[in-house]
Amino acid sequence: MTSQDISPMIQATGNALTPGYMPGWGNDFETEALPGALPQGMNSPQKVNYGLYGEQLSGTAFTQPGPERTWCYRIRPSVKHTTRFKRTQLPYWKTAPHVVEDVTSLGQYRWDPVPHSDEPLTWLTGMRTMTTAGDVNTQVGMAAHVYLVTQSMEDAYFYSADSELLVVPQEGRLRFATELGIIDIEPKEIAILPRGLVYRVEVLDGPCRGFVCENYGAKFNLPDRGPIGANCLANPRDFKTPVAAFEDRETPSTVTVKWCGQFHETQIGHSPLDIVAWHGNYAPCKYDLRSYCPVGAILFDHPDPSIFTVLTAPSGHPGVANIDFVLFRERWLVAEDTFRPPWYHKNVMSELMGNIYGQYDAKPQGFVPGGVSLHNMMLPHGPDRDAFERASNANLGPDKLDQTMSFMFETRFPQHLTEFAGKEAPMQDDYIDCWTSLEKKFDGAPGKK
Repeated sequence: MTSQDISPMIQATGNALTPGYMPGWGNDFETEALPGALPQGMNSPQKVNYGLYGEQLSGTAFTQPGPERTWCYRIRPSVKHTTRFKRTQLPYWKTAPHVVEDVTSLGQYRWDPVPHSDEPLTWLTGMRTMTTAGDVNTQVGMAAHVYLVTQSMEDAYFYSADSELLVVPQEGRLRFATELGIIDIEPKEIAILPRGLVYRVEVLDGPCRGFVCENYGAKFNLPDRGPIGANCLANPRDFKTPVAAFEDRETPSTVTVKWCGQFHETQIGHSPLDIVAWHGNYAPCKYDLRSYCPVGAILFDHPDPSIFTVLTAPSGHPGVANIDFVLFRERWLVAEDTFRPPWYHKNVMSELMGNIYGQYDAKPQGFVPGGVSLHNMMLPHGPDRDAFERASNANLGPDKLDQTMSFMFETRFPQHLTEFAGKEAPMQDDYIDCWTSLEKKFDGAPGKK
């Protein structure tokens, strides 16, 4: 489907099919697609202009410090966007707790890219869950997915009551036509879709493939920078939130809701994307990963990967994340007398990595764009033999790590494989062998390196 085939939305910019954005992270935004649609000085007037209904979308408890909520002024209240539900099945989309017995034994795993299919796949039917962690019923943990999308959703809409979604494209371009506006994303960008937000996903340039982190817990936020201070990493001004856009279309439509891991469908006679104006701080956004400014060591030693955190979703334990989204992008390596790739380690956190493009420095072979690896809690991992030898013997002048972008979904919970990940996805059975050729170098001589 091309952009000319996509149903137009009336936007604050006055231009259909041309997304407009407002900069900033966590701002109190206000935007209207029709002049005077947004009440001023109050949230809930007795009558809203244009015959609109006022409605609040809350992303946190009312009494939480810094509550997240958005006031919406819409053609119909959202109670008109559902009727009686019926259960439906999306068999490849799994939710924690989801522990499958006898899928595959414990180990360090890596997968080739999940191949595209001749089957027409939408955002819902093309979602493939790789791992789950935690428990959606207690709002902790996450799931990691790969999506394959070849077809736009036709008069079909979706929202998750379980989670917010962090979308990381690897191939193709997608449009998220949401209640609060339009977001277009492509590889090297990400999008965040809040819990409870209704949207339709359209293919701008396909086929599309990418990764999704489904966050069951507290929403993603910018990390505390500590001694780093106010600058570098992901700067708030580089996040873009869409301007108001709406549809006023009378057409049979399907709304699918994800609720506690179950999927439910309802049929309505109109588009639910009917918010004409809104103000608040609970909204979708996009971010260009090329604007991420990494920091690092400039004298010696390789710092912890936490310095590459783009977004973090907190847990109930200070300093321990429910999820960290970590980015490994192009950067200069300059440390003296230092083994520069990530060192060998075991970690209490569980690390799922994806390759957006290029070559990852600790695994120059086998970890290809679109591929996924998983190093679960307290399982050792690190550079393969070639990476170790090259880094141990390199001339340590300034070196540009170039043409590379990988990421990590890291969580405090163990990540369990789904049946798809263990039996259908293209797992590299020989991945564990990448460390087999590491040699014993110890000779007992004091002071010898």
